Amino acid sequence: MKKLLMPFLLMLVLVLSACGGGETTEKSKEEKKEDTPETVTYQSENGAVEVPANPERVIVLSSFAGNVMALDVNMVGVDAWSKMNPRFEKLKDVEEVTDENLEKIIELNPDLIIGLSNIKNVDKLNEIAPTVTFTYGKLGYLEQHLEIGKVLNKEKEAQEWINNFKADSKAAGEEIKAKIGSEATVSVIENFDKELYVFGDNWARGTEILYQEMGLNMPEKVKEAALEPGYYAISPEVLSEYAGDYVVFSKNAEGDTSFQQTETYKNIPAVKNNRVFEVNAKEFYFNDPLTLEYQLEFFKKSFLEQ
Repeated sequence: MKKLLMPFLLMLVLVLSACGGGETTEKSKEEKKEDTPETVTYQSENGAVEVPANPERVIVLSSFAGNVMALDVNMVGVDAWSKMNPRFEKLKDVEEVTDENLEKIIELNPDLIIGLSNIKNVDKLNEIAPTVTFTYGKLGYLEQHLEIGKVLNKEKEAQEWINNFKADSKAAGEEIKAKIGSEATVSVIENFDKELYVFGDNWARGTEILYQEMGLNMPEKVKEAALEPGYYAISPEVLSEYAGDYVVFSKNAEGDTSFQQTETYKNIPAVKNNRVFEVNAKEFYFNDPLTLEYQLEFFKKSFLEQ
């Protein structure tokens, strides 16, 4: 009888241990779940905002879609400018929204809304989901990405990308200066509708990389006119005064490009020396990580492989 009883008792102990372990595991899971906050407090430029700790349905109403994508956070709505970027293929199935289409935003059921400080209906948007806004240019472009990381509870990932990008940009800048000369100047221009613009060092279009990270030289006329405001409108007739030894042309194909056919343009040294690098303006508008990585590769290829 004892021989039969011992195996039975042993089996009973194992079963009870397994059950107890299962209860402990489930209890640990519940405790861990309780310890994980559902929201975090983000200190925005307008005060504290309670945002989801792990947002899953983000709407970006202006400028920051690339930042959110770079941090691998799902978006359910984006602005028209981001939507038209040929490089943002991931946005193909994301709804286009505006700050005035509140019904559409409600339908999308966002858990977080991000945009610029000049968007409309902020109070109403806040009733739909926590809304965080930023004033364009108030923060440096890398600091801006870090703040987006904080909003999304991904500060560590944002900082890691920043560190790597700065190192890569600096190394590329040293190579480029060794190739073109430390005194060479670079201009960034763009045509929009019937206007022509030159840019300073903080208005996207690759300017942050060229001037801030690589330390390339801006022509004096551009520095005087565009450095402080960020951009400056000029007429095609005076472009030669603002053109550097190299020109990056952020080109809107549907805009007025007739100036490129004029003798004035053709006689600009950068044009004559085949030192004008044309890009699709829609791919160069922003300064988010995805765009910046593309811009950096473009500059390395353009300057170093010409």
